[in-house]
Amino acid sequence: MQTEVLLDRFLDGLAPLAPLAVWAHGSLAGGDYQEGRSDLDLIAVLEGPPTPRTIWRLAKLHARLRTAPLADRLHCTYLTPDAVDDVDRRHLTWAHQQLFKRPVTPVTRRELHAFGRVLRGTAPAGLLPPVTDRELGEFVVSDQRDFWRPAVDDARLWNRDVWVDLGLITFARASVTAREGRLISKREALDLLPGLGAPVEVVEDIRRRRYEDAAPPTEEWAAYRAGLARDYLGPAIDALVASYA
Repeated sequence: MQTEVLLDRFLDGLAPLAPLAVWAHGSLAGGDYQEGRSDLDLIAVLEGPPTPRTIWRLAKLHARLRTAPLADRLHCTYLTPDAVDDVDRRHLTWAHQQLFKRPVTPVTRRELHAFGRVLRGTAPAGLLPPVTDRELGEFVVSDQRDFWRPAVDDARLWNRDVWVDLGLITFARASVTAREGRLISKREALDLLPGLGAPVEVVEDIRRRRYEDAAPPTEEWAAYRAGLARDYLGPAIDALVASYA
């Protein structure tokens, strides 16, 4: 698989920095990975805080991989042992073909403990503090309230596949996590969405594009689909927040 070739190249390039661990999370670790469609979500634990030289070496590593198949889907956040406790702290990250900083969320942390794939070094339990069910539930509800609910009101976003896909799938996953304290895959989320009242034609559209070779949507369908998604998600998120906030 092209995925394994890319991972091997990345790990070989990272080896001179002697990471304490490299882990995969998301669908790459959870069993719902779709090559060419899913992101390669990684966490690397470096020995100490990134120096300017370390940052330069990481940027150079990712630049060398830029033309490799699937490289645009490889995302890696760089942690250090002194900074793993603070869930709000932003860490150096390569994603979307650039370096920036973002936190490692409670969802990612729980994924790593529950089913993280160890690519190199120490397992997550040896370096990463656990996430309580309360912390996880509070995070997914606040994410729905503070990020996704305002996004539903921005109509310009919802003609794009990625917003429809992630909007509905993330809502279904948050519903289960808030209610039961567990994580589910994207496939499980799609199976649950009709029972949660989501428009079936939108759910099937997402499923075809994720698991089949579906044609790109027409402008007319994209606009209609956007309305269905927004009309569903607004009240659904409001109800979830009212129940669990």
